This record gives sequence, C-alpha cells and structure tokens, in this order.
Amino acid sequence: MDFDHNKEYEYRGLVINGFAMIFFTFILIPGLIVLFTLTLMERAEALAVVLDSILGFLFILGCIGYFTQEPNQARVMIFFGKYKGTCRKTGYFWVNPFMSRKKLSLRIRNMDIEPIKVNDKIGNPVLIGMVLVWRIRDTYKAVFDIDTAATPTGAFNNSALERFVRIQSDAALREVTGQFAYDETDNSGRELTLRSGGEEINDLLEHKLNERLALAGMEVVEARLNYLAYAPEIAAVMLRRQQASAIITAREKIVEGAVSMVKMALDKLEKEGVVNLDDERKAAMVSNLLVVLCAEEPAQPVINSGN
Repeated sequence: MDFDHNKEYEYRGLVINGFAMIFFTFILIPGLIVLFTLTLMERAEALAVVLDSILGFLFILGCIGYFTQEPNQARVMIFFGKYKGTCRKTGYFWVNPFMSRKKLSLRIRNMDIEPIKVNDKIGNPVLIGMVLVWRIRDTYKAVFDIDTAATPTGAFNNSALERFVRIQSDAALREVTGQFAYDETDNSGRELTLRSGGEEINDLLEHKLNERLALAGMEVVEARLNYLAYAPEIAAVMLRRQQASAIITAREKIVEGAVSMVKMALDKLEKEGVVNLDDERKAAMVSNLLVVLCAEEPAQPVINSGN
C-alpha cells in the first residue's frame, strides 16, 4: 500500500444550512401537508394520500442529518462504505441522513509518555520518558489506514487512535535511546549522549515519530524528553562513577593551576634576585608549594630555627 499518497479531498456533496433546513422541515412541509390534504381530499383522495406520503417521508428525512461543527474539527463522509470526502466547514448544517459522518478533532493534543526502561548504546539500563504534542493531519489515513474499531454508536474511536500513538511513541523512544550512551564514557571523546544531546536528541526523536505516525495521517508538532535517569539497580554505582569523574576533573584543574603558580613564583624570585637557589633547593621548594596548593587541608607552617 502507498502510505505516502494523499487520498483525502474536500467533501463536494450537498451541505445545507441547518437553520434553513429547520424552516423547510418544521414549517414549510407541515403547511404543504395540511394544504394538500384540505384541497385534494374531496376531489382526489388518492392523489392527496400520495402527496402527503411523499411530504411525510421528506419530513422524516428532514428531521435527521443535522450536525454542528466547530473550528479545527472535521467529518469524514461515508456513503454506504464509499469515501465521499472530508467536510471542514464550521457551523450548523444538514446533509443526506444516509451519509455516515465520522467526527475527528484536528486540534493539538498533548500526551505524557511514562518513563520506560531501555538499554542505552553501551548496555546500561536507563529510565526515559517524553512529552509528545501531535495532531491529525490526514483524515483519510486516520480513519481508513489503521484499525480503530469504531464505537457501538458508529462514532470514531479516538481512544484507539491514542493507543496507536502511544505504542508507536514507545517504539520510537526505544529506537532513539539505543543509538546513544546515557553519558560520556572514558573513550567517548565528544560523542553525543542522551544527557548532553538536548535539541539534537529531541529533533531526532521527532523525526522518528513523524516517520511512524505518518502512516496514520498524524503529525508530530513537538517531542521532548522530560525524564532521564539510570535504572534503580545501577543508579548508585553510576552516581559514584560520576562523583569520581568530577573529582578527577577538579584535581586536574587544581594541579594545572598549582604548576602555573609555582613556575610564576620561581621566575619572580630569580628575576628580582631575592634568593639564589640551586637545583636541589628548587626541587624542595616546588614540592612544598605543590603540597600547599594542592592539599585539601590548610598547610601548617614549620619554622626552622636552626642554621
């Protein structure tokens, strides 16, 4: 089946203003029935019965077939199983009562996809959830290309459509999660991750969802991750790993600054001639300065009172 071909078109059948039809049905037809009955009953009783029967049938038809449609709503018109178009007009109307009318909402809808457990690229189990904003774009595909199992009254089953969206969203979320690691690994370099991807991850997720939901005539307006965490069984271990990584990064920064300060101190002492130090004393001074600058506790000075 060609899912990309757009089979939707505007309904071109008879659509009458509902208020005009009410006037015709409840005022004009009853008046004609009374008029024909009084006029023809004595002269042509059979003709009066026939005309009254026809007008009575038109009255019955005129009593049904009304519908009200608000902005961003549509009705898929089906005549004895054949698609006749989609009516998007707003107002109060009357159409052929034999025409089946499936009501669809074209308004934007919000859906919160509960966090699911998925393995990331390197096999770590993570919990990930998202918020999805979507709407129906193609009414033909939404009604005829997926099985929504209409309600007992014949109305369109919106809950079945939402189940389809939820299942496809779950599948797309699993697919995207499996392509990236949760966080940077030791050898990952500048690789894109779920934690740091931000807009790029959201754009990819939106693209994957549009590919899946286009089969049912739906369009994703926005898709964003709203929950991301390690699964409980490894959360404590990964927290310690992150803490260790943060400590190493901080130590590297401290050592880098300490070496720079030691070099500056030695250069300044030598330039201003404060004291002449041989290599052995320079090494001792460097060692002492690094201990003072890199230590977590304040240094305790020791005063040499000897020679």
